[in-house]
Amino acid sequence: MSAHFHSAKHEIIPCERCGTAIECKANSYTKCQCSVVQLSINEVQYISELYDGCLCAKCLFELQQEYRIEIGA
Repeated sequence: MSAHFHSAKHEIIPCERCGTAIECKANSYTKCQCSVVQLSINEVQYISELYDGCLCAKCLFELQQEYRIEIGA
């Protein structure tokens, strides 16, 4: 058996904003922790302008709040 063998299809990656280890489940989005935060199209746009990589649910929620304060929602 190879030393590089991974039984899980999901990789553990750091959150781009806070560095917390998160399990990326891009191939099963509905099970991914980032699907917990319900973002509008505008909120997704705002966050994607700031970050390229994956973010943990806590950071997504905080950025959503930041955006809403910024636009006065």
